[in-house]
Amino acid sequence: MKARIVALLTLLVVALQPSVGRAEGFGEILEGLAADDIEHVEASIHKLSETNDPRALEALSAMRDRKLRIVEGEHVLALERAGKLVRLPDGGALAADVKTRPVTLNNTLRRALTPALARLELVSNDVATRRSAAEALRRSPSSELAPALRRAYQRESDPSAKQTLGLALAEVDLTASDASARLSAVQLLAASGEVASKSKLERLLERGSSGDYLEPDERVRSAASEALSSMRFRELTTRIVGDVLYGLSLGSVLLLAALGLAITFGLMGVINMAHGEMLMLGAYATYVVQIVFQRHAPEQFDLYLFVALPVAFGVCALTGIVIERSILRFLYGRPLETLLATWGVSLALIQTIRLIFGAQNVSVAAPSFLQGGWLALEGVVLPYNRMAIVGFGALVVAFVWLILTRTRLGLDVRAVTQNRPMAACMGISTARVDMWTFGVGSGVAGLGGVALSQIGNVGPELGQGYIVDSFMVVVLGGVGKLAGTVLGAFGLGIINKLLEPISGAVLGKIVVLGLIILFIQKRPQGIFALKGRSVEG
Repeated sequence: MKARIVALLTLLVVALQPSVGRAEGFGEILEGLAADDIEHVEASIHKLSETNDPRALEALSAMRDRKLRIVEGEHVLALERAGKLVRLPDGGALAADVKTRPVTLNNTLRRALTPALARLELVSNDVATRRSAAEALRRSPSSELAPALRRAYQRESDPSAKQTLGLALAEVDLTASDASARLSAVQLLAASGEVASKSKLERLLERGSSGDYLEPDERVRSAASEALSSMRFRELTTRIVGDVLYGLSLGSVLLLAALGLAITFGLMGVINMAHGEMLMLGAYATYVVQIVFQRHAPEQFDLYLFVALPVAFGVCALTGIVIERSILRFLYGRPLETLLATWGVSLALIQTIRLIFGAQNVSVAAPSFLQGGWLALEGVVLPYNRMAIVGFGALVVAFVWLILTRTRLGLDVRAVTQNRPMAACMGISTARVDMWTFGVGSGVAGLGGVALSQIGNVGPELGQGYIVDSFMVVVLGGVGKLAGTVLGAFGLGIINKLLEPISGAVLGKIVVLGLIILFIQKRPQGIFALKGRSVEG
């Protein structure tokens, strides 16, 4: 009887022993990371990855980031938590002056760490960590991780992570020995609609040196061919949609650049070569407002853009009025002279800015709410600053439309545009209308400069890159026609973006210019023609 009791107690102790020794076993494995023998360290990394212990993930992550350390004179590991050095695995605090050295890390150990961390992250309690691990494995699947991937896929509860794990498994199964597994993998990748696996599917249709297909099974090749056709169509559709969206963004920039020119050119017939410099002045006004906020109100920095809008409008409108009163009012009716005079003004403004701010470009920081982007489609990210410019362009068009249709100045502008002599006979001061119209047109260009400052550097030559495109937009849309300017700007923006992938940026612009010339030959008045007795006569 005693022998049986002793035997039962012995069996009970043996049964309980693993649960008592697991923590000690983990500590012993962890200490292996401090060994001088690289093979011993590599074996410890592999063993830690099989523990599924959160402490193992913390230790190996610290080792990867070179933050895992060995206490000098002791075979003890330590890492930093919340600014304090703690001992592993118990987390006991170490003295601040304790001497440590980093754990050995070379290329061999880095290669061992990658799959080990992936295994541990796949079983993490944190959903974000599991998603991140699934994405990493999706980008670089490994056949040696296939068992861990299958286990993680079966127990994963998060839909997003589960889908990504399934795609990673499918890419691993593309090289499986079983044809059915390869076929299922191809079908899963095709159903996902992602083009990231395109190159792997293309390899299934390649031929070896003997002329035979690398993929022996006809069903797998047929499924891969269908999947590739679907992916190419989706890729083409995505590219066209992306080009159209980016074209709208470019069109908004051209619209802001050309809107003020459409007003002044349509009313006064002035070929204003200094219009681009109004854009430049608006951008520099934004830069100055930014500097003021950085120095005097840094906590309110995100608001600087709203202050820059009226400042830029006012600076450019005042500059336009001065130019009109001092130079242009003496040159009306002489387009060539206005071209030469405004070209001289353009050079003078550029040199003035160089003297004040220097010849180097300056940087205008975007507010926090304009940083980042929105994933419209897979592979198509729309930056928030570009989206904001599209909306801002719509607001500026509405602002100009309200001025032209709902104010006394707008009524006078339309009257003078249609028949200047008759408007003067009716008591309208055409000189005053010219002055204020040129001021408003220059101010609107200043608003365009504010927008341009958010998508690139600001320099003295900023306006030179937009003056030719602005004239093309105005001539294409119809001189003095707001609707034509809007349609012309967005049309040129979209066409440019659609042509760039085919012909390149430079050749694309040449093609666009040729198309505009052909259009003007057939319709000299542009998309929309001015109406009025002086025009028709």
